[in-house]
Formats: sequence, structure tokens, C-alpha cells
Amino acid sequence: MSRTIAGYMLVILAALCWATIGLFYTVAVKRFALSPWTVITYRTLLASAVLGGALAFRRTPFPRVRREHWPLFVGYVGIGIVVFYAVYMYAILSVGVGVAAVLLYTAPAWVALMAGLFLREPITPRVGAALLLTWVGVALVAQVYDLQGMRLNGWGVLAGLAAGLTYGLYSVFQKVAVRYYPPWAVQWHGLFWGGLLFAVTQPPEALLLPLREPAVWPWLTGLALLPTLGGGLAYATGVQWVPISVASIVATLEPVAATVLGYVFLGERLTWAQWVGATCILLAVGLLRPRSDRTAPRVVASVTPTSGQKACG
Repeated sequence: MSRTIAGYMLVILAALCWATIGLFYTVAVKRFALSPWTVITYRTLLASAVLGGALAFRRTPFPRVRREHWPLFVGYVGIGIVVFYAVYMYAILSVGVGVAAVLLYTAPAWVALMAGLFLREPITPRVGAALLLTWVGVALVAQVYDLQGMRLNGWGVLAGLAAGLTYGLYSVFQKVAVRYYPPWAVQWHGLFWGGLLFAVTQPPEALLLPLREPAVWPWLTGLALLPTLGGGLAYATGVQWVPISVASIVATLEPVAATVLGYVFLGERLTWAQWVGATCILLAVGLLRPRSDRTAPRVVASVTPTSGQKACG
């Protein structure tokens, strides 16, 4: 299997893992009455603890972040983890799992623009067509034509759009960071420092509440392991071998899967227009399937670290 195909499959796996986020969040907050901030804190700290424990068995030394890359990691942690996690949680609780997941995928437009400006990745006609289908699908699944519903859920919609923007920035920060550091190191720094920021900005009694609710731990642990670690590591590895503008659209499988999960487990109903929108998103993903090693986009060289550093892979 070529690295391009492997990268494509890893991004799909990440999308399916991320689709479960809303289910875990909704159950932890609404069934167990935890603060949304507390849920995010345990999500990040548990994930960083598990990842750190696994890394302790590696013989490879843990790479130090060089001083010149501190601004990159500040942006990655502050925007890509803290702000992104917070606004996405708010959107999920305000407008529902499916709609929030779809609003998140306004990100491809932001990512394509930023990738063109900062990473010099071209927007080919095929990528452009996929972007158009993605936006049509987003509009239909979010039901933007329902003006009354948009007025009632305006803040949730804005939070979902903010999640799309910050997710786009998360992708760009991560794309640059994995040029110089292994994906697992980038992920650990984001989760650990982001978790600490979440922890110090809430009262101790909120942090202690899960300790008195044993039944919530399977949900918190699942949130940490499946979408956070599983999805994050799969995506961080996959974007090494496919252009970020392509990866961001392939990952739009997430709102389709999230909408189905919301329907099955939370009773969120889909209209015919939302199903059409989901189909548009799937068609966009299909347009980006690598056709062969000769025609698929190659970005391996663009992510090779400089100054003699060993490439991660």
C-alpha cells in the first residue's frame, strides 16, 4: 500500500472516530450533569496520560520543542485545542450532534484558503468541485433555509462556525508541526498543555464531581481514547501523506456518521434535505479518492524535516 493511500485511509478512520464526540459529550453532560468544561478537562488529561504512559515504553527519546517553534505550539494549544474544543462542545449542546458536526465542516473552505496562502498547496479543479459539494451539503444538513430555527439557535450556529474556523487552524498548525516532530509528540503536547489550561480555569469542586460518579467513567474514558487519541493520531499521521486541503474534505465523513449516531442513539431526526446534504458530502469525499500513485497528490517531500532531522512515519 502506498503512503498516499494509507494517508487517505487514516483520515477516514479519524473522521469515524471523531463522529462519536457528540454522543460522549451529550451523555456526560446531560445524563450525569457534569459541567461541559469538566468533561473537556477530563477528555484532554486522560488522553494525555494514556498517550504519555504508552510513550514511556518507547526507546526513542521524547523530542524537545525547540525555542523557534514555541509560537507554533502556543497557537496549536491555544486555538487548535482550547478554543476549538470549547466552541465545538457549546455547539453540540446547543444545536445537536448532527448539526454541530456539519457546521464544523465549514473548515474545508478556511483550510483550503490557508493552505494556499501559507503552505502553497494548489486547489485543483477536482478539489474545487469537492469544496462546492461540501458547502452545498453543509447548507442542507444545517437547514440554513429555516430562518426561524436559525434565529432560535443563532449562538449555537455561530459556535459551530467558530468550530469550523478553529478546526481549520488546528489542521494547519498540526500540518506544520509534524514536519519537525512525530505526530504522537505533537498530539501529547496539545492534549497535556490544553488539559492544564482547562483544569486551572474551573473550580476544584467541578473537577472532583466525576470522582463521585463511577458510572460516568466509561464515557469519559471512551471520549479520551476513541475520538481524542484514536482520531487525533490517525489524522496527524495521515496529513503527512495527503495535502491538508484534501484531508480536510475527506474528513467530512465525520458529520455524516455523527448525524447517523445522533439519529440512532439520541433521537435526532433527519429531514430529506439533510439526507441529500449528507449525500453531497459523500460525493465530495469520493471525488478525492486517490486514483493511482501517478495521479494521486504527493506531499511526502513537503513534510520532511529540515536540518537533518529524521522524518516521522
